[in-house]
Amino acid sequence: MDAQYAAAYPELYKRHWWWRVREDILLRTIRGMLAGVPNARILDVGCGAALFFDALEPFGHVEGVESDRTAVEGSGKWRSRIAIGNLDSAYEPAAPFDLILMLDVVEHIQDTDQLLRRAAEILTPTGRILVTVPAFNSMWTTHDDMNQHVTRYTAGELRSTLTRAGLRVIQTQYLFQSLVLPKLLVRATEMLALRAPRVPGLAPAPIDKFLQAWCRAEYALAGWMPFGSSVLAVASRSAEPTYDSRRGSRVIVATAGMVHCSPGVRGSEHARLVQLELLRCLAIVLVLGRHMVPCPSQQTPRSAD
Repeated sequence: MDAQYAAAYPELYKRHWWWRVREDILLRTIRGMLAGVPNARILDVGCGAALFFDALEPFGHVEGVESDRTAVEGSGKWRSRIAIGNLDSAYEPAAPFDLILMLDVVEHIQDTDQLLRRAAEILTPTGRILVTVPAFNSMWTTHDDMNQHVTRYTAGELRSTLTRAGLRVIQTQYLFQSLVLPKLLVRATEMLALRAPRVPGLAPAPIDKFLQAWCRAEYALAGWMPFGSSVLAVASRSAEPTYDSRRGSRVIVATAGMVHCSPGVRGSEHARLVQLELLRCLAIVLVLGRHMVPCPSQQTPRSAD
């Protein structure tokens, strides 16, 4: 990781609207998965400086794996919980895990089968793997080049990757629908003129708070839509009914470019809602400009996809 990015990352993680909203989404999903699992064992793959550990601790025992030795600097009290290395056969935990997190990790990996199969091996029979990745290669920017991404994923491609590794996909879902147009505009801008990367900054507090509220509402009301700048997936080793952690019985299973919604959403209504969401995204771009999403040179590794 670039030294300037590494220095700025903790502050961005704590205060930037995108990280705050993503953490809320992750914690809501985790609560649904670990309901009824007291003192769960959790592994955070690619945990860096353990910035997520404090939020995970109430669920049980948290450990991490990180391949970059310098990335764990600043992990403080959690340092003894972090193993330096890769998630492979050399990593031998004391006991299997109830939840394994791979948050913006898989897109960096060439051999995803080896990584995911090893995760399955150290998962309890009823355990879960929670994955997030950046979405759609059509939104590829210099941010991806800078962070040495191998690819971005559609929901269908992520499902295929998990299934190929022997996992059962329970849920896939796009996140941050409002960022699609800004990302596409950034890509188009980059095709016209290259810009040197720079460390991201924080939006003014009122805009940051507005964006947090907007994206939380978007997740609650429009999270089923078949596009977004990130993809979230939940997988397991066991054959159990699918679920949606936000709506209980409503099932969301996204495939490449499509989302299968509950029967109550008819085709015409689906099309109308998609059109409204696209118009809303465009309005955000026009009103908020550069504060809507950092340009690719303002992105931080494992973040703001």
